[in-house]
Amino acid sequence: MRRLPPLTALEAFVQVARLGSVKAAAEELALSTPALSRRVQALERFIGRPLFDRKHQALEINAEGQRLLDDIAPALDSLAQALENIQSGGNQLRLRLAVMPLFATQRLFPHLGKLRQQHPQLHIDIETTPHAVARLGEGLDAAIVLSKDIDPALYAHELDHEEVYLIGRRELLEGSQALASPTELAQQTILLHRDMAMSFDAWKEAAGLPDLQPLAIDNYDSGQLMLEAAAQGLGVAVMHASHYEQSGDPRLVRLFPIHVESPYRYFFVCRPRALQTRAVRIFRDWLVSADI
Repeated sequence: MRRLPPLTALEAFVQVARLGSVKAAAEELALSTPALSRRVQALERFIGRPLFDRKHQALEINAEGQRLLDDIAPALDSLAQALENIQSGGNQLRLRLAVMPLFATQRLFPHLGKLRQQHPQLHIDIETTPHAVARLGEGLDAAIVLSKDIDPALYAHELDHEEVYLIGRRELLEGSQALASPTELAQQTILLHRDMAMSFDAWKEAAGLPDLQPLAIDNYDSGQLMLEAAAQGLGVAVMHASHYEQSGDPRLVRLFPIHVESPYRYFFVCRPRALQTRAVRIFRDWLVSADI
């Protein structure tokens, strides 16, 4: 049998190729950036040719690298599945799922008990990685993501289509601190989720105030923290209707009930090949039928 490169070098190559960033790949593998770079370089030395074009400290996969990625990704997926099967003894089905924390707590977890009753052999490993789509097939079977659109090479099922709400503490609607008109948002801090960067622009357009500039814009990567920050008076959160409605927080109110269609939607996504596995099919079918 022909000698093979170290599996760790292949893993490093795949992560960099899929994430498009050495730094992001290093974070996912819990490595330092130099250590991950050495693994990629070791694979290139083994093959005898570069797999990336190096441009201003960035790596861009070249044609040879893309061909290798396309060839080895299915094999690595099969290897991961084989290891999972032997670890479980064949008595369990395991799904490796990435999901955003707020979606998980508000919409997914309240229903998972019913899924467990229907399929007690299915167990789910949950991650909240910010690079979910890039890791599909490499450590993740499927993901629930918030996005404007999805790569057509992936399988995707749209889970909702929502409105954008401005959410603030109750005092901004009642009493001496109440906002009289949307123009007064110029004196407020806006709280934005990094995955919904265009949501405030969409709200301003619908309100007829495209040039409105708030006092500041603070960026968050957690919807739960945004809701708490808004409740504590740290700013006005720009979020989906369901985020507000399912929070059930009496400290919060919706400001200025202007109908604004969100540019973002939640999707269930996976690689098409993943639908051949029973765990992914069971979860996908349940998610769709349960109307989460």
